[in-house]
Amino acid sequence: MTAPRESLKSMSDLFEPRKHIEFAVTDKPRLLVVVDTEAEFDWDSSPDSDSMSVSSMDSIGLGQEIYDEYAIKPCYAVDYAVSSQERGFKNLARFFKSNQCEVGAHLHPWITPPLEEAMCTRYTFPGNLPAHLEYSKLETLTNSIEDVFGQRPVSFKAGRYGVGPNTAAILEKLGYQIDLSFCPPIDYRYCGGPDYSDSESRPFWFGSRGQLLEIPMTGAFCGLAGLKHKQLYNLGQRYPKLKLQSVFSRMGLVDRLILSPEGFSTEEHIKLTKELLAKGVRTFTWSLHSSSLAPGNTPYVNNEVDLRVFLDSFRKYFDFFFGELGGRATSPSALREELITAGDD
Repeated sequence: MTAPRESLKSMSDLFEPRKHIEFAVTDKPRLLVVVDTEAEFDWDSSPDSDSMSVSSMDSIGLGQEIYDEYAIKPCYAVDYAVSSQERGFKNLARFFKSNQCEVGAHLHPWITPPLEEAMCTRYTFPGNLPAHLEYSKLETLTNSIEDVFGQRPVSFKAGRYGVGPNTAAILEKLGYQIDLSFCPPIDYRYCGGPDYSDSESRPFWFGSRGQLLEIPMTGAFCGLAGLKHKQLYNLGQRYPKLKLQSVFSRMGLVDRLILSPEGFSTEEHIKLTKELLAKGVRTFTWSLHSSSLAPGNTPYVNNEVDLRVFLDSFRKYFDFFFGELGGRATSPSALREELITAGDD
């Protein structure tokens, strides 16, 4: 087994050089939906190579029905458990065949062959693996997806958002065009992962030829604190007993928000969207895990009541985005094609 190495402490040395994409202030906002489509596993436990249950994929249509209502073409980023078992991929294959969705790759190293690394938390972030092993695992996953769907995936999302120093070159070598891994403004250094706390939600071009498109998750520090957002939030984290984060939030000083129905309310979704719109952001990614569509798999949906509230938050946000904002739906591949056609590469 390979010995763990030190994980990256900052994103500043990854995916460089970058060319950020600027949209006109008159551009209507675009909404993408990206679903981490994966096995059910205990997020707080040690990695287990036998965590291959995909029973929640029986419920994947609950989300698809809503996306269809709003003419949204989601991207399902699938892991090896989903792509290698019929129960995992059968519904997705039907959606894909009818052009209702896109399918990308979602690399969870601990269940993806070859299983040569130590089973430890650090290696749950693919970018912490040695380059040859990160490549081999993604090659396995890519081939598995192609076998099922008859098409190689072009969008990639690292498991646990864990890109690393070799990821860009590996994506290029395997023919990927889009990365969906950046997760601003979360800092995962506490468990060996990357730090996205200074990253933005704006897309950018990267790679040796500048042809790979990064479409980050949508998240940010929001509130009245301005440039002190991160500093105040970190202060609250250092003194949890004082509940400073709750105090700062009630005062409207700082919240750390992500555009996800998992743990965030419609009011927070709207607050985040409006703040980012005012800063010139024009692409927004609605993110969730497939396992949340079946009660009991994630902390966000424990019963049928939770599930109804969860699904209702989709419609509330989509009504706001397409109604009040006059936004439009897109997908990772469609956005990249639009940018290339517009000459923004």
